[in-house]
Amino acid sequence: MKQITATGQTVKEAVESALAQLQTTEDRTNISIIDEGKRGIFGIFGSRPAVVEVSVKIDPIEEAKKFLMDVCEKMGTPITIDVVKNGKQVKFTLAGEKIALLIGKRGQTLNSLQYLNQLVINRFSEHYLNVILDAEGYRERRNETLIHLAERLAQKAVRTGKVVALEPMPSYERKIIHTALVGNKRIKTYSSGEDPHRHIVIAPNQ
Repeated sequence: MKQITATGQTVKEAVESALAQLQTTEDRTNISIIDEGKRGIFGIFGSRPAVVEVSVKIDPIEEAKKFLMDVCEKMGTPITIDVVKNGKQVKFTLAGEKIALLIGKRGQTLNSLQYLNQLVINRFSEHYLNVILDAEGYRERRNETLIHLAERLAQKAVRTGKVVALEPMPSYERKIIHTALVGNKRIKTYSSGEDPHRHIVIAPNQ
């Protein structure tokens, strides 16, 4: 974080000095007044300069984007990133020649990167933000796969009369399963276990 302490005859002058040194604007900074200063007699005797502390606000989305690009560069998979923010949700769409390596088996690498990026963005954000990481339309294809899987396993639970446990999934994938089966009155779904092993259980209604 860029932060400096600046002085001036008035608070306004001290702030202007700090902004000039940081080469930024007031709306992109946090300003703390350390000392409002004192003009003194005739503006000279007993005067005391105003002191302010100015720091540049950190953009959580830019920090998360830089983190992703740095990690992928070190993995030997340079990427470009498109970012779309919708309310509290931020979607990062990755593109690159070796994108399949970043998706991984069943999206495990992509999920891990998403989890880490979630931590980074909320480290700097004043309000909680939900991160979605996507690459080559993987999330949409995965959603369709999960819905089909949910329907098939729900039928199995009803047919056998036994509970069916799915593999561990991140929370947003578990939500897709819950949503897909919420209208099925023959079964019930619930989550079991602790992250990263938390998973969906489909149980027949007795």
